[in-house]
Amino acid sequence: MLCPLCSENAEHFYTKKNRKYFYCSTCASIFLDPTNYVDATTEKQVYETHVNNPDDSRYQNFVSPIVNGVLENFTTSDKGLDYGSGTNSAIIKMLKDKSFNVVEFDPYFSNNPKVLKDKYNYITCCEVMEHFYFPKKEFEKLYQLLLPKGKLFCKTDLFSEDKNFDTWYYKEDPTHVFLYTPRTIEWIAKNIGFSNFYIDGRLIVFEK
Repeated sequence: MLCPLCSENAEHFYTKKNRKYFYCSTCASIFLDPTNYVDATTEKQVYETHVNNPDDSRYQNFVSPIVNGVLENFTTSDKGLDYGSGTNSAIIKMLKDKSFNVVEFDPYFSNNPKVLKDKYNYITCCEVMEHFYFPKKEFEKLYQLLLPKGKLFCKTDLFSEDKNFDTWYYKEDPTHVFLYTPRTIEWIAKNIGFSNFYIDGRLIVFEK
C-alpha cells in the first residue's frame, strides 16, 4: 500500500472489525485502507451529527487555541480562510465578532470555489486534516493559498508511542482516514515547503 502523503510503501499496522490501517515509516503516518472509506452520503451524515453551535462556550473553548493564535498574530486588515468550516463554525463567529476579515470553505456545507482562488494571510483548519483522503494535495493547496509569511493553524489529535492504538478513541470516527504523528508534521513542513512549524498539544502551526 502506497502512502497518500509521501507515496512510499507502507506496511500493515492494525486491523479491527475489518478496518485495516497502514503505517508509513517514511513520514510516520497511519492511514485507513481506502477500501474502508465511507461513501460521500455517509460522510456528510456523520458530519451533520456533530453538535456545532458557534455560541456554545464549550465549542468556543475547543477552538480557542486557533482563534487566539490568529488574534495574536494578525489584524482586521489581514485576510483569513476557515478551511473545512463544517456546519457552523465557531472560528468564523469568534473572529467576525472581533471584526476580522475571514471567509469559509467546506466541500459539503459552504462549497464556494471562488474563495479558493484568493490568497490569505492566515488559514484555519480545525479538526479537518484527519479527513484528508489526499493529504499531500491538500497541504500543497493550503500552502499555495497562503500569502508570503502566512500561517496555517491546524488542530488534530496526534498519535504517539505512549498511546495504545487499539483503545485510541480518535480512530473510531469512520471519517478519520489519515492520522498524524509529530514526525508526520515535520515531514509535511519540510516537503511541502513551509519555512517553520511548531506543535503545542493539539495545535499545529505551519509558517510559510
